[in-house]
Amino acid sequence: MDEIDLEIIRMLEQDARTPFKEIATKLGVSEGTIHNRVRKMQEEGILIGFSARTNPSKLGMDLTVVIGIRVKGGKLVEVERELSALREVKCVYDVTGDYDAMVIARFRSREELNRFIKEVIASEHVERTVTHVVLNTIKEDFTTLV
Repeated sequence: MDEIDLEIIRMLEQDARTPFKEIATKLGVSEGTIHNRVRKMQEEGILIGFSARTNPSKLGMDLTVVIGIRVKGGKLVEVERELSALREVKCVYDVTGDYDAMVIARFRSREELNRFIKEVIASEHVERTVTHVVLNTIKEDFTTLV
């Protein structure tokens, strides 16, 4: 990867709909060069998809939580896989410290959160959960280079 690749990523992270022609013009290279570099970054797993960023509150997902999960019986990977499949779960991290995994999830209501937590803690492999409710989002940016 060179500076052109990094700049392509920056531009696509800002707006994934940016035409390759516009990127090429700004970078002073051909449109074919941009196309080839993007394809190569996709093949190498650097670019893993293109998606829209949304405002969760505007979609009714007003409740964001961070959940620490302690897993028993060496079943961490299995529990993380199960959590990853749930639509409310946005991020699953395998972590060090007091918990084995951290989950970021979004809900429409306290009732949804309550149901979710009770289902998670009912898992035979989950020892404990600690849920933190997000009061205000100061920064939330999953882009890597911007």
